[in-house]
Amino acid sequence: MITKKGKRKFLTVIAVLLVLAIPLAFFGWYKFFREVDQPDWITSDPNANFLYGSIASEGEAGIPYWIVVVLPRIFGDQYLPGPGGYAALGLPWEEGKEFPAGFSKKTVGFDRVGFNCALCHATQYRLEPEDTPTIVAAGGSNTADIQGLLEFFSKSAKDPRFNADTILREIDLAYRLSWIDRQIYRYLLIPLTRKQLIEQGEDFAWADSRPRWGPGRDAPMNLTKFNFLGMEDDGTVDHTDFPAIWDLKSRVQIDRIWPADDHALTAEWTRLDIPPSELMLMNLAGDTTSFRAVLIDSALGLQARNNAFFHRRMADLEKWLMELSPPEYPLPVDQQLASAGLKVFESHCAACHAPGRQNRLGTVIPLEEIGTDPNRALAWTREAADAANEKVAEIGVERTPMSRPDDAGYTAVHLSGIWLRAPYLHNGSVPTLRALLEPVQCRPGNFYRGYSVLDRRHVGFVSRRCNGGPVSRPPGCEPVQSGCMAEEEGWRYQVSERGNSNQGHEFGVELGRDDKQALLEYLKTL
Repeated sequence: MITKKGKRKFLTVIAVLLVLAIPLAFFGWYKFFREVDQPDWITSDPNANFLYGSIASEGEAGIPYWIVVVLPRIFGDQYLPGPGGYAALGLPWEEGKEFPAGFSKKTVGFDRVGFNCALCHATQYRLEPEDTPTIVAAGGSNTADIQGLLEFFSKSAKDPRFNADTILREIDLAYRLSWIDRQIYRYLLIPLTRKQLIEQGEDFAWADSRPRWGPGRDAPMNLTKFNFLGMEDDGTVDHTDFPAIWDLKSRVQIDRIWPADDHALTAEWTRLDIPPSELMLMNLAGDTTSFRAVLIDSALGLQARNNAFFHRRMADLEKWLMELSPPEYPLPVDQQLASAGLKVFESHCAACHAPGRQNRLGTVIPLEEIGTDPNRALAWTREAADAANEKVAEIGVERTPMSRPDDAGYTAVHLSGIWLRAPYLHNGSVPTLRALLEPVQCRPGNFYRGYSVLDRRHVGFVSRRCNGGPVSRPPGCEPVQSGCMAEEEGWRYQVSERGNSNQGHEFGVELGRDDKQALLEYLKTL
């Protein structure tokens, strides 16, 4: 039987524990979970928000800020391809900005760095080699080596120098942490980050058995299958260029493509109260049924949290990208020649690539017709689509479903801003539009991609090396008369590797030289 004295002692202990628990709980919330809005210069400007804004990925996958800052200083000489920190990986980095485009800094308890859409969708270009690059939001990241970034993090984490003494010593050179923060970094953040980055490297080990992605590409469907869904490695290759995601209003509506009796889509339309006319066929092989779904799945791949902020950001991004126009071609255009090129376009290209009319834009062109490398289209399956839909539903996210067209192929895409979307074809296997108008045997068998100087004559990016002599060409092929210098900064692309073929899309190859030149001039205006 508890005496009055014992009861008072018990209540006193409980009261003391409560008194201690409240400040401890506040301390834990403040140091590890408190969220602070990003600064106004980011959140009030849609362009800056796209490049540097949070998509709610920092809480789950954010790396402690100071670790991100010092890693290139400690490990850059060994695990980065050159000087310049993260810029050495081709990540677009505006002058005066703390991090490259695609890095989002946000306080969630402590300052963390996550990643956003711009990591894969920010193009940079130069008119001359000595120019400062112009960075364009929502284009395909033509220079970003995402596989290299993942490897830098995992290799650094495996290095014995990734320890509290080394990292804190490097942080001290830039900033003096408080005693509390120093202990948090030493005993929690540094060891947990090391474990996280090593595990991340192991999760992406399947990519080591394929050809390298190279700058401007990733493996979107295999990332979904192996990393998001945990499916077994099936040996497929699906290397794909990062697409431009501006001007979404020009995309064709899915109700012209998918039959109304498709049970999966019809059920999804009914459940989400979305009319079929508002659904669009997306992805380069037609695997996703609305752009909102693409945004959601990509953000979930970056480990964004499923919360109210996340869904607001997805809606705001979709609205902005619907109306965002690509930049105008930055050099003079011969308007008379472009007018002649419009007639060539209408005769030879509009049936698949002209918006605002009943044509094949947005439809999947079967592999046997388009003839391009089949690996990307065949890597995705109906089973994977069903698994992805189930996984997203388990998370509690509502979006239109992923699917798999019955006839594997590639989507006929809109061409707005096409001058800034090189290299061409889904896998980036053709360096310029001029080369795309050549028969396959006349297209380069290897070239350098990831170099951001515009090719003024051929439309695309300069992709040659300087060797002091003429470029060898097969009989009957046009001579190459373009700039060079791409070898020093670029990455050598070889069409002989699996998934890298430059075959197919031999449309317009029969045009005469004058018509081809006129067509190129017109395409600069889109």
